[in-house]
Amino acid sequence: MISVITPVYNGEKFVEFCIKVVIDQQCLDVEHIIVDGNSTDRTVEIIKKYADSYPHIRWISEQDKGQSDAMNKGIAMVRGEILAILNVDDYYEPNVLNRVLELFKELPVPSLLVGNCNIWEAKDKLAAVIKPANFNLSHILQGLNLNNFPANPSAYFYHTSLHQQVGLYKVDEHYAMDLDFLLRAVQVATVKYVDETWGNWMRTEGTKTVTLWQSFEQGQQLVDKILRTYRKDLPWLQRWRITIQYELDILWNRHLKWRPKYYLKTYLIQQKNILLALSYKLKNFVEIIRIKFSKYI
Repeated sequence: MISVITPVYNGEKFVEFCIKVVIDQQCLDVEHIIVDGNSTDRTVEIIKKYADSYPHIRWISEQDKGQSDAMNKGIAMVRGEILAILNVDDYYEPNVLNRVLELFKELPVPSLLVGNCNIWEAKDKLAAVIKPANFNLSHILQGLNLNNFPANPSAYFYHTSLHQQVGLYKVDEHYAMDLDFLLRAVQVATVKYVDETWGNWMRTEGTKTVTLWQSFEQGQQLVDKILRTYRKDLPWLQRWRITIQYELDILWNRHLKWRPKYYLKTYLIQQKNILLALSYKLKNFVEIIRIKFSKYI
């Protein structure tokens, strides 16, 4: 069986669509666990309506400590050997769950199965297709890109037992809990990449991820912090090799390639600050001289 966990809070605009996505997979060996964070809109009402008609839907609604906590509650409820996380505004391509179950029959335990994922800026605007063919610890620690990191859980699946080895999602991590989990998981699981498009990630305005990355620097700082934490555990020679590669990629992609004005802007700001400091010192010097000689004038 495959267990699909959907965390949701005040998601009345999306939850019905999400429920139908799993129903339309026409997978006989699936359960859909919906963990609601005590929503104040019509989310629970919609969940109840479908749960009364579809026995594969199980749900709870109670206060939680955020998305990670909700996912962990869902993990505690699962009955399936295979686990998936489906955010309420994302969706699968047709017949993905049956395809995934078939592939897992040939995979050792624990395994992490990864496919491609569409990134949508709007319903009809495809921004990119993530193809993480190079998904392994070394490549991830060199920096995230479309070829090495499955950025949305709608396109990856794994054995439920993997959590027994690497732990649950970190409750105090509210933005990059999936990155943190994958960095642990990839160290113990057999990773299998399949060049097929399985998931669809909707970059919906107002969601946590979209809000965070509206400030590129803020989002990148969070990623930098997590990657540096895991690089510290590597053998020193590998750690320094990856660190150098990572910093060179930052220099090129973040500054030279995409922001050629960065260094000029920084230099001008520095010069402006120097001039302001000199002006302030000169002003103080003149004031001291004026005070000292005022009694003679």
